[in-house]
Amino acid sequence: MKEINKVIGRVLLQSRTKAKLSQEELAYRAGIHRTYVSQIERGLKSPTLSVLFKISKALNTTASNLITEVEYEINDLYDESAI
Repeated sequence: MKEINKVIGRVLLQSRTKAKLSQEELAYRAGIHRTYVSQIERGLKSPTLSVLFKISKALNTTASNLITEVEYEINDLYDESAI
């Protein structure tokens, strides 16, 4: 589970950076606390489904796009560990 949280965090960080948003701005747009965004990006917290939808809307994307990115990264991790 910790590995998944880290991947979710990386995907969120990449998406936020691509959108040129600060943690504070993303948090404001999503209606969540900035420290929660930070904890998610560091893999310390796992966002609920409702928070994931709020974050995706704030990033002008869909929750399914974020989840797909997470799936790709997790699959890559498993493929690398099988080598």
